[in-house]
Amino acid sequence: MTSSKQAAPQATELTPSKVPAKAWGVTFAGMAINLCLGILYAWSIWKKALSADAKHAAGTLMHGLNEGWVYLNDAQATWAYATCGFVFALSMIPGGKLQDKLGPRIGVTLGGLFLATGCIVAGLMRSFPGLVLGFGLLGGIGMGLGYASATPAAVRWFGPHKRGLIVGIVVGGYGGAAIYISPLATTLIKTYGISGSFIALGILFAIVVIIAGRLLSMPPEGYVAPGPPVSSTAKVTQATASWTAAQMVKTWQFYALVFIFFGSAQSGLLVIGNAVKVLNDTAKGVPFLVAAGWILSSFGGIVNASGRICTGIYSDKLGRKLAFAINGLVSVLCLALTPYVMKSGNVALLFLVVGVAFWQYGGGLALLPALTADYFGPKHLGYNYGLVFLGWGLAFFVPQLAGYMKVAIHTMDPAFYLAAGIQFIAILVSQKLTRPQMAA
Repeated sequence: MTSSKQAAPQATELTPSKVPAKAWGVTFAGMAINLCLGILYAWSIWKKALSADAKHAAGTLMHGLNEGWVYLNDAQATWAYATCGFVFALSMIPGGKLQDKLGPRIGVTLGGLFLATGCIVAGLMRSFPGLVLGFGLLGGIGMGLGYASATPAAVRWFGPHKRGLIVGIVVGGYGGAAIYISPLATTLIKTYGISGSFIALGILFAIVVIIAGRLLSMPPEGYVAPGPPVSSTAKVTQATASWTAAQMVKTWQFYALVFIFFGSAQSGLLVIGNAVKVLNDTAKGVPFLVAAGWILSSFGGIVNASGRICTGIYSDKLGRKLAFAINGLVSVLCLALTPYVMKSGNVALLFLVVGVAFWQYGGGLALLPALTADYFGPKHLGYNYGLVFLGWGLAFFVPQLAGYMKVAIHTMDPAFYLAAGIQFIAILVSQKLTRPQMAA
């Protein structure tokens, strides 16, 4: 009797009536970390600065600041971007396992240090191999280790009815990074050169990531997140058991999620990696927009981040599959229209079709971790989502292919049609998803 009476207060304490303030602190710390790791989404700024056209257009001052740099064609400039993304995805697997075993702080700290080292290496080597090694390999490792820790730490503090919202807020930081990094990188390149921009941002981001990482923590053992209010209309299918990675990979739903992630991400990554060039090609008659190509990249960051948060919110109400279909179908139409819009020179229409692509892409990055937790439980989410995230890494092959198309046939139009087709197939697959059943 005595032991039972002593146990009751502990259960009450670990099942609060509302989410603790600390949970929101962890959530916004995760968002701050991703605001730094999201330097990847501003890559088109460096891609433009490293192009042969930029070399010819640069004045005496810029030639001096960038002395020693080797300029690149479209295919070469995409390699660092694609390498970073693929390594990012691979690093999510050990990063997720590290998070599940030791908590989020170690992975985030290592992530900040790897990212800083990668940016510094890229800045000092001033070459194509330096970009691939520094920004691509080391930067990708840093992003994967850091990103793998932020979302699972926040999700564990909240119930399934808030999962879409919380994931949207945390990963919204990564999507929103381009809002400020694009103009900041542009200014740093003009003032301190390409090398100075990489080195300065690498050091700054390492400091912020490591400090914000100290605010991440998992709930105490036995903590149970508050449930939804009685009047809740949430339509979330959640796992009734916690699946290990070994159990998860034996289900067809795992492979479906990887493909759906690939289909959702490849279209957005195609646009993100070429945002500045797409605007320059469309707005040839508007000198201001040609000179300020970062505007489309920053606009994309706003929409990308908004798409993550808002899709997370309405997916909690409508269900993940319906939310994915709504976002995806509109995006397919806009992707197919993008080559026509670019040829028309209609900048307003370009912002619309590109904005839809950014929204869908951001929404997918909120839906996939939420779906992984819904189907396989939150306990092993770091490692499990790291495996599902491989679909995002594979998606970088589409923008890489577009770079080769641009060099070979001087147009990326077929890449947009291909991206639309792949995404449509992913939508069809998503509608066949059902909750996996664990064998007795």
